[in-house]
Amino acid sequence: MHDYSLVTVAASQYPVEFVGSWQRYTEKIERMVRQAVEQGAEILLFSEYGCLELASLFPYEVYSDLQRQLVALQSLLSDFRNLHRQLARDYGVYLVSSSFPVRLDDGTYRNRAYFCAPDGTLDYQDKLIMTRWEREQWNITPGHAIKVFRTRFGIVGINICYDSEFPLIARAQAELGARLILAPSFTDTLAGYHRVRIGCQARALENQCYVVSAPVIGEAAWSLALERGHGAAGVFTPVDAGFPEDGVLIQGALNQPQWLISRLDLAAVDTVRQSGSVTNFADWRGQDRLVAEPLHEDWLTPALVTSLAYDRHMARKVLHSTDAAHFAIQQEN
Repeated sequence: MHDYSLVTVAASQYPVEFVGSWQRYTEKIERMVRQAVEQGAEILLFSEYGCLELASLFPYEVYSDLQRQLVALQSLLSDFRNLHRQLARDYGVYLVSSSFPVRLDDGTYRNRAYFCAPDGTLDYQDKLIMTRWEREQWNITPGHAIKVFRTRFGIVGINICYDSEFPLIARAQAELGARLILAPSFTDTLAGYHRVRIGCQARALENQCYVVSAPVIGEAAWSLALERGHGAAGVFTPVDAGFPEDGVLIQGALNQPQWLISRLDLAAVDTVRQSGSVTNFADWRGQDRLVAEPLHEDWLTPALVTSLAYDRHMARKVLHSTDAAHFAIQQEN
């Protein structure tokens, strides 16, 4: 009998390339899926915006222009969805695609990651908090719905990159039953990578769950959207008995293409939430009773009172010293 509390997750350190043709792209994705499955993967996580290498299928004047490539990529969206859905079905796995900038009927764009199940069904999670680059350079608009997805291993959630830095998203998913949060990312600096990593670790800590990150890596000087990707995949855990003392189960090699494979015990999440040395997940609601007390502008704050008292004390001390020195000079004269 299969123990569905145990699951093997594969997180991509996705190497962006100039693929140049749809056939080369499909061969790359299928090869990567096959390699992950051969290592036992049951849930596969691709990276944020990895699909943007598909802009290389179009002429230079398209892939070198941010807005034109957004429009052009829509012609590949149906094939992109079908490819990932078919691979999930063929290999019997759950698969989160690279997120795709999807144009809606009203002409706006969403950064959307597709969740593909082994039975051929397809769902998605939109990115909910946009970075400045997405807002100001690409005009990508945020989604609204915080979703979770049912698997035979239990409930999972998706936080796309920047979303992992905002606690209420993962919290909502955890309260809906998620013990595993998947965080595809694209960061073009080490600072960005560390922001996402720190966010993932914080979400694992406060929700006492697993969080798995998967970045885009590599150089793509030909692409204004993907110029370079920095990062390493990671699996982050609660910080308590039964888990690593630093909350890091496994970490990939920085900026190296690979699948990061990890075996996760989801039952351990239930155990630590119920009987850990701390109960972060249950104690979250303790924040609800707290009230922030604003400073009163019509009265002196304690720090200012202390500062003024100190200044007055020093002034008296200086005055006393000056008087004593003046008296000593008079005596000498």
